[in-house]
Amino acid sequence: MYKEGELTLGLHIPLENFQFQTPTMKKQVELAQFAENYGFSSLWFRDVLLQDPSFGDPATGQIYDMLIYLTYLASKTKEIALGTSAVVLSLRHPLRVAKEMATIENLFPERLIMGVSSGDRRADFLGLGISHENRGKRFMESFKYLNQLLYEEFPTVASSLGGVAGANLVPKPTKRIPTMITGYSQQDMNWFAENGDGWMYYPQNPHLQAESIKQWRELVDYYHPGIFKPFSQPMHLDLSENPNEGPTPIRLGFRIGRNALIDILNIYKEIGVNHLFFALFDSKRPAEEVIHELGEEVLPYFPPHEVKS
Repeated sequence: MYKEGELTLGLHIPLENFQFQTPTMKKQVELAQFAENYGFSSLWFRDVLLQDPSFGDPATGQIYDMLIYLTYLASKTKEIALGTSAVVLSLRHPLRVAKEMATIENLFPERLIMGVSSGDRRADFLGLGISHENRGKRFMESFKYLNQLLYEEFPTVASSLGGVAGANLVPKPTKRIPTMITGYSQQDMNWFAENGDGWMYYPQNPHLQAESIKQWRELVDYYHPGIFKPFSQPMHLDLSENPNEGPTPIRLGFRIGRNALIDILNIYKEIGVNHLFFALFDSKRPAEEVIHELGEEVLPYFPPHEVKS
């Protein structure tokens, strides 16, 4: 999925062109398997609790709880990576997150990508009685707690969120779970360049994205000289039936034909994007049709990386 100087492609769940309506969630297993067979390298899931039309996004992610549904689709597929975009650490207790993530990683080894964030949907914070204004501080505290539980044996944890002494998380992950900081998570770039395994940021035009990636990679090199940390981003896609149609900006992405899409993806690759996943929410065409065209005509230019044994 990640290799320095290269770009792979994934898809955002739900695989459906629901636009601003509620997703039907039909045929998701079949479409996930269809995408995996073509060689898409990832499926991504959102952590949303409540339908909140005032947020400007009336759909609740993939409707179902993120981790339950991720596990369900993991059981129906074989090797495609499963990413969270993102676990809202400010709303989930880190002990629970650690238990859930380590369990998924043990059941489906080396398939989990853990995107984490501080969250932004006020309705979810209000519903859980958690301060929206203090989410950045809670995120940082949860992040430290989570990593101690996952990767230290019998850690000593002292936190306002709870404590651990003389006890240990079981199971432990069989390998480190790649942890991608999403957005800024109410931190500064120094913090997530030092602490994350990678960065996932919102889509921007290539010039602005190039500046963000350049600044971040310079900081990564400062804190971790010579270490590659991947950059990921989503893109909303309305794939035109005309393969030669040029790009027209839409919400968080483009309406575009496949030939111009290949050109834009090559630009993103050149500026340092290592993984890009398409959201088909705003598509005019059925998801199955779009996945087929992407798989046949676009994915061969950006194939998944071979795993060396």
